[in-house]
Amino acid sequence: MTVAEALPSVTVTGPGIDFREVSLELGRTRILDSISFQVRAGSVHALVGPNGGGKSSLIKTLLGQMPHSGELSLHWPGEPGVIGYVPQALEFDRGLPMTVDDFMAAMCQVRPAFLGLSRQHAPAIEDALARVGMLDKRKRRMGALSGGERQRVLLAQGLVPAAQLLILDEPMAALDETGMRVFERLLEDWRQAGVTVLWVEHDLEAVGRLADRVTGLNRRLLFDDAPQRVLQPERLLQLFSSHPVASGEGGL
Repeated sequence: MTVAEALPSVTVTGPGIDFREVSLELGRTRILDSISFQVRAGSVHALVGPNGGGKSSLIKTLLGQMPHSGELSLHWPGEPGVIGYVPQALEFDRGLPMTVDDFMAAMCQVRPAFLGLSRQHAPAIEDALARVGMLDKRKRRMGALSGGERQRVLLAQGLVPAAQLLILDEPMAALDETGMRVFERLLEDWRQAGVTVLWVEHDLEAVGRLADRVTGLNRRLLFDDAPQRVLQPERLLQLFSSHPVASGEGGL
């Protein structure tokens, strides 16, 4: 296994991930340029960088949604497990008479949503809504929820079924203070369960507090290290500049 061992004293359930020379082009534009780094099994690994820097494209590549060159590999500790994905936002017609329960049914079970929650999935869905503080609003229409409440529902759907690899695309973007506390508690739960979390995030203060490792992308890999070592002014200036210098080219 080429990926470093997981955090000590935690039973690892998630995989390590290898990105090797991953490149992506759309038309004549190079979105990702020879990206190579590793995600440690059972860790919380953040991706940071400017808009258009390729973060979301990289996770879509991992999910098999975008063609690429190079190699992506998952190293599971045993049999392959469940991969969960929480998107950045939910686009839908707010006039639809779709309740929180309807949304969870549509996302988490095969049974048609209009038939309600199945007995098989109802307990897990109820538990997920309780964990994000939305159980008391399960009969509310999705269109009547605040942006932060909708984001918490998105987090809930990422909990069903329980995943061993979670891919989060800016999950904190619309969260209020209560939602932030919910997210931080979930992140710690996943860490203690040995789940691997790959987390795209703009909030650098949160990344510094919560991530085990952070990778900086601006079409190329700019850094990959512990947050306290790389979330420094000179590194961030390099990361968010229009013409970044790749690691090893400019001494940073």
